[in-house]
Amino acid sequence: MILCANPSAQFKSYQGEIEKAVLAVMRGNRYVLGEEVLLLEQEFADYIGTTAAIGVANGTDAIELALRALEIGLGDEVITVSHTAVATVAAIEAAGATPVLVDVEPQFYTLNPLQLGEVFTPKTKAIIAVHLYGQAVDLDAITAFCHKHEIFLIEDASQAHGAKYRRQRLGSIGDIGCFSCYPTKNLGAIGDAGLITTNNTDLATKIRMLREYGWNERISEYAGRNSRLDELQAAVLRIKLKHLDTDNEKRRQLAEYYADQLSDVMVQLPKIRAEAESVFHLYVLQVEDRQGLLEYLKGKDIQAGVHYPVPVHLQPAYQDRILTANDMSITEDLTENIISLPMYPELSMNDAKKIVDVLKKFLD
Repeated sequence: MILCANPSAQFKSYQGEIEKAVLAVMRGNRYVLGEEVLLLEQEFADYIGTTAAIGVANGTDAIELALRALEIGLGDEVITVSHTAVATVAAIEAAGATPVLVDVEPQFYTLNPLQLGEVFTPKTKAIIAVHLYGQAVDLDAITAFCHKHEIFLIEDASQAHGAKYRRQRLGSIGDIGCFSCYPTKNLGAIGDAGLITTNNTDLATKIRMLREYGWNERISEYAGRNSRLDELQAAVLRIKLKHLDTDNEKRRQLAEYYADQLSDVMVQLPKIRAEAESVFHLYVLQVEDRQGLLEYLKGKDIQAGVHYPVPVHLQPAYQDRILTANDMSITEDLTENIISLPMYPELSMNDAKKIVDVLKKFLD
């Protein structure tokens, strides 16, 4: 079976390094927020190009803590997209704020800046720009809008570790960057983990306090919570961070192969923004008979995925309860047709060729 994602294969790629690092933690005497976390924070900040990085328990917490640090909560509105992992929206609600969802650009699947003016109100305090599938949003337009209206920009870069916009790493451009390090991510732990980046020293200090009950010398100055990163996950992420650029390049090579081989068949291939350098967390096509293709691939021992089958605003927990732009048609239409092909650094070119051959046979 060719899997859609395969975190176990990445563990095996760096098994010796990872096991050595994990064993060192286990033989030590500090298992939460210790030296491994501190070193990971320094190394990740250097990699992204920010003055600070803060380790937290997961990517959802990263967004919630970012909002809390910016004092965004009850009565405030935060704009983001409906075509995203539900975690983005769940984090807004966890902070007490109201999600306001807009549509995406049809060619890039990322936030449509043209709808921002329609949904902006005096209650709007921030935009969460989701760099979906490994590619940047239109940061020029969104940053300009944020500056004009004096609101915050949070980058949800959970699918874009290492990606760039105008040669800057994503997560270094907005006020705060948020990263999930779930095992299938480009930089994935062996369990849950998350990171927050910022160039604002005061925000970094506050986030570090908020992740641990708002403590300053074990006295709560803020109403914080527990979102600590453990040493084992930090040790694993430090190993994988060293290999991230190499692994992302392997993803690009696979994406180039897919694009070259599928350019003459009846599918809509992903487009890359001219200003962006994608890291292809996912390789997403649009096809007419998605269900038929999914079943056909499965019959050939190829596992594909759908990211994401139902827009957040149409899911039972959120339907008719959250605010949206008037026109959500692009999101609603594309979620009927999208399919994610297998994409990870350990995917061999032989397997990629099999995927292409099977897909072509189905579409002929």
